[in-house]
Amino acid sequence: MATLGMWELLVILLIVLVIFGAGKLPQLGEGLGKAIRNFKRSYRESPREIEGQARSLDEAEPPAELPARNAAAGAKPPREKE
Repeated sequence: MATLGMWELLVILLIVLVIFGAGKLPQLGEGLGKAIRNFKRSYRESPREIEGQARSLDEAEPPAELPARNAAAGAKPPREKE
């Protein structure tokens, strides 16, 4: 897989400058920075959210046993063929 070199990045920057103009570049940079910060924050918070949900599930009452499960517990294992 090829990587972007110095000249390729310079051409991309020049195209962005032509499309958006010099006045819009600070706004684009600010928007990109906010997006990256929000992504990092949500990435750090997601394990905490999952752990919190797991704890709340652990603390919740266990579900009542179903009658079918009780019947299956008393069932005999299948016979082996000889």
